[in-house]
Amino acid sequence: MLAVTSGCSGSVAITPPTDVDPVTAQICAELDDAWPGTVSGQALRETGPESSLTAAWGDPAIVVRCGVPRPAALEPTSQLTSVNGVDWFAEELTGGYLFTTYGRQIYVEVSVPADYAPEIAPVTELTTAVAATIPKRINQPAGSP
Repeated sequence: MLAVTSGCSGSVAITPPTDVDPVTAQICAELDDAWPGTVSGQALRETGPESSLTAAWGDPAIVVRCGVPRPAALEPTSQLTSVNGVDWFAEELTGGYLFTTYGRQIYVEVSVPADYAPEIAPVTELTTAVAATIPKRINQPAGSP
């Protein structure tokens, strides 16, 4: 579950994923180091609690959580959007979209408020870091997400 609020200090309160294994934590730390300083013209913001599993840009915040579980709505027939070699599963939210990587060793979700429409644009900017740090899943059964 994604939980985001703005803190008094200007940081974005984001609930980091739980039960993250050491390999996932290491990959997410590498991804955290690869994020761009700006996304859709919005500056990278501090998150609270501080975690290499989360990142945010702008206000309202574009939010990333690394190491999340497989989306419950993801099915073999789900439509995916491919951006520069990374596949994303999109779910419409009230006031925006939630995009989750598909076909990578770990799941990364990006919540994009409608203020940044078209919502895929910020995801496009984040895809380079995802492609560079999160290996593709190997031996994925045909027809399974």
